[in-house]
Amino acid sequence: MTHDGPVDHLEQNRRFWDDEAAAWHGPLARDHWAQTEPSWGLWATPESGASVLPDGIDGMRAIELGCGTAYVSAWLARAGARPVGIDVSEKQLATAQAMQAEFGIDFPLVLGNAEKVPYEDDTFDLAISEYGASLWCDPYQWIPEAARLLVPGGRLVFMRYSPLFALCVPPEGPPSTTLTRGQFGLTRLHRGSHVEFILPHGEMLRLLRSCGFVVEDLMEIQAPRSAHTDYEDVPADWARQWPSEEIWKARLAG
Repeated sequence: MTHDGPVDHLEQNRRFWDDEAAAWHGPLARDHWAQTEPSWGLWATPESGASVLPDGIDGMRAIELGCGTAYVSAWLARAGARPVGIDVSEKQLATAQAMQAEFGIDFPLVLGNAEKVPYEDDTFDLAISEYGASLWCDPYQWIPEAARLLVPGGRLVFMRYSPLFALCVPPEGPPSTTLTRGQFGLTRLHRGSHVEFILPHGEMLRLLRSCGFVVEDLMEIQAPRSAHTDYEDVPADWARQWPSEEIWKARLAG
């Protein structure tokens, strides 16, 4: 299965993170790095409830694809894994380096593109992305790349917006309670000055299978009743009725 399309999203998204998003995302890094238990996504779904990380993570070689400020890699390092973080944004990685110095947690940080990672085949036991490559990179590029990087039996875990959210959200602003775009052909979302990628479930499943993955779980996340924060793009009340985000767990066959 192939997907031919423009690659300008790489530079467009890099500019977005360096010029706009790093300013508001950077201050959140310290809170994330300080967490004793991982919590995932917009609604802080606790690891104890979601079991995002695989068993036996101690000693695992892991790569965080689109790591941003690399707090997921910090959680992995605390759990005994040996993580590497890669991101296209120099400013995001600068924040990650500052957090490493502050918290005394050290692991490699690579300035690069998660669609073409500078590591050899069969290098990692776990590839993970929480709203990193899973949202900002072309899935027809980064998922085959994750498969290349993983050893047979390696795990792929990623979190992204749900397709239902994508079908209901306009180019600017929060999602509607009605469908605003068609599902067939859904791949790229042009959102202001950046590009996001969301495949429908069937297409994502076929892509994963074509790359040798066995899907083990798909968790559609509901905002908890205790959530009172309305994000600019995702009101809590909307996300209590429909899934705004989801977690995929897959294993590379072999």
